[in-house]
Amino acid sequence: MKCIVTTNNPATLNFAEAVLKEAEIDYFVLDQNMNVLEPGIMIPRRLMVIDEDESAARRQLSLAGMERDLMQV
Repeated sequence: MKCIVTTNNPATLNFAEAVLKEAEIDYFVLDQNMNVLEPGIMIPRRLMVIDEDESAARRQLSLAGMERDLMQV
């Protein structure tokens, strides 16, 4: 799996998820509930896609205006 977005901003994450869902690209969010284990520490959430979908996911998120939120390769 590849991490394509890392963020503390829930709006950014929700938008990225909506874009990928619309494009029918499967994704998984890691570290979603880490704030329960470590309250007071902002642990960024990671949006993951399978290796084969990485380029398509990056393309869709870039077209949606999220190119500055994408993790560098």
